[in-house]
Amino acid sequence: MSRISTADLVADARASGVGVAALNVIQLEHAEAIVDAATSLSRPVILQLSENALTFHGSPEPIVAACRAIADAAQVPVALHLDHATSIELCLDAARLGFDSIMIDASAQSWDENLRITSEVVRICEPQGLWVEAEIGEVGGKSAHTPGARTDPGEAERFVALTGVNGLAIAIGSQHAMRDRSATIDRQLLTRIRQQVAVPLVLHGSSGLSDTEILAAIEGGITKVNVGTQLNIALTGAVRMTLDADELLFEPRRYLGNGRRAMKELAAELIELIHPSTNQRNE
Repeated sequence: MSRISTADLVADARASGVGVAALNVIQLEHAEAIVDAATSLSRPVILQLSENALTFHGSPEPIVAACRAIADAAQVPVALHLDHATSIELCLDAARLGFDSIMIDASAQSWDENLRITSEVVRICEPQGLWVEAEIGEVGGKSAHTPGARTDPGEAERFVALTGVNGLAIAIGSQHAMRDRSATIDRQLLTRIRQQVAVPLVLHGSSGLSDTEILAAIEGGITKVNVGTQLNIALTGAVRMTLDADELLFEPRRYLGNGRRAMKELAAELIELIHPSTNQRNE
């Protein structure tokens, strides 16, 4: 199976009434763990690299090429997504780098500026075969309960119509970088948005949601479910435990190997939850 377009992967999930797991990659071990988990379950997955992750590596080419190679060799459908790009230049370079889709994130800007930037990215990138996601409301940078942070259904409908964007990330109560899973989604707001917005909906900040909340989000109309922080907690916890157990340990393959295994286990749980098997759906 290997590489698949994000557009096809999202469309298939939506038609089946399930979600698709979009899991964040920071280093090679993340990508290996995520694809190994998806392969063990025979399920599709999206590998996501944020603009911040690319900045961490200095040059985007090596880590993107590595993820592309892992996706190409996979035995399950894998798409490659550029997440939370604030740079128009990076979005315009995404197809060359090998991404299947991008998220242009101008949600921190004014409504008019978000509209202008997103429209420009869609105009240039969609003809290159890129599925384009944008955001209305603010998942990151504000409390989910701050007035004005959550997505207004009418504004979302208008934004999609004016920009032609392919997918929309919405703010309905989740937050980025939560260490616990105590956040709750506004189910009534999600229902209203789903009724007014035709394109697939994306949930960011899903690490802060319980399994019950994630399932409720998918049932309410979310298709693409983004998770990052949980994977990093699993990696760091396993590395810390390994190093604490042996203060003389210096071999990276030992502690990074344990970190990769921890991420694989968690990724499998997340993929199974977000994209259950046909038998599970019928139970």
